[in-house]
Amino acid sequence: MRWHDLHENVFMALDTLRQHKLRSFLTILGVVVGTTTVIVIAALVSGIETRVASEIESFGTNSIYIFKFDPGFNFEFSAEQRMRKPISGEDALAIEAECPSVINVAAFMSPVDFLQGPMAERVKIRHQDVEMVNATVQGAFPSYFRMGIVELTEGRFFTDGENSTRADVCVIGRDVANTMFPMVEAIDKEITINGRNYRVIGILRERDRFLQPADDPGNENRSVFIPYETIRKIYPNVKENFVIAQAAPGRLDAAVDEIRQLLRKRRKVTYDKPDNFGVQTSAGIITQFKAITSGIFLLMIAISSVGLLIGGIGVMNIMLVSVTERTREIGVRKAIGARRQDIIVQFLMEAATLTGLGGLLGILIGMGTAQLVRILLLPTFVPLWAPVAGFVVSVSLGLAFGLWPAWKAARLDPIEALRYE
Repeated sequence: MRWHDLHENVFMALDTLRQHKLRSFLTILGVVVGTTTVIVIAALVSGIETRVASEIESFGTNSIYIFKFDPGFNFEFSAEQRMRKPISGEDALAIEAECPSVINVAAFMSPVDFLQGPMAERVKIRHQDVEMVNATVQGAFPSYFRMGIVELTEGRFFTDGENSTRADVCVIGRDVANTMFPMVEAIDKEITINGRNYRVIGILRERDRFLQPADDPGNENRSVFIPYETIRKIYPNVKENFVIAQAAPGRLDAAVDEIRQLLRKRRKVTYDKPDNFGVQTSAGIITQFKAITSGIFLLMIAISSVGLLIGGIGVMNIMLVSVTERTREIGVRKAIGARRQDIIVQFLMEAATLTGLGGLLGILIGMGTAQLVRILLLPTFVPLWAPVAGFVVSVSLGLAFGLWPAWKAARLDPIEALRYE
């Protein structure tokens, strides 16, 4: 087909749509809603994935997380997993001593049951008449502060010497400092934990929170870190440990293998049995999260496709009506030499233009909505493929659902069409 004929068909299609503005808009409303939904969902999923990945990577791309079951986005634990032997502080020391690809290891122990999430019972801390019930007290190896994961705004971290001598010192989060010492300098002041005084030697830089309630035990801004050996002395019955290991640059996979083999040996796991512990990396946790969001995305796309389907049916219906209304026009065109393919292209162009305009409108509304959500509520990011896919799908919808009306118009007998009133 020549460019002139294509241009003429596009012009005729646009003229037809112009003459029936309200009818055309109502016809494409389903396409607009479906495309808008796709853009908003894609923006939300992409924005949340990017933000979560950034949060996880802030703990180090070479970090390895070790617990009695797989760390990460796990929401159901079997009875066997819950009954597993805890990871111990001695396991952490063994990893540091026997895994050559590991450069730092830190164990954490807390009387807070992190598995209960925000409902976990906390340890109360106090300074004079001010009491805080939603702080998270935990012991940590001093090596944690050498990993570059956390930063200080004031003071210093506790040392290996203070850990070995079970010194009564602590490093507190920003929210703890603001609550306990709103009007005074916190460094060298004392807080009371279970009737025992601890001297504040450092304050952590505030960490951004995302998808994490303020009262979540993992909220580092409300953490109180004390030396690991100190908390082990205070809570001798607490056995659960969470361990973070830091791999040497470029040796993450080797470090994971070394840790897994060492723990299997220490926990007496036979060669034919699966691991009775969990080892996970930042990349692995990000992959877990993306698998969750991908499932949600596919579900929402399936729901939004209903709107697109309704829009497509509406396009077919209006095009069939258009064929009936323009029977005489079709007869005239055929009488002066229009071929079947010319009629097919004309009606397909009308249908594709109709849904294409609906797609463009949906893309604009979707991007505007995504921007509004980003300002008011959640991070959003519209990936390039989303508007491209939205437009291509909307145009394809018009071509698919306009094919039968176009074929019906092309098959009209010109003599019968000219007699039509």
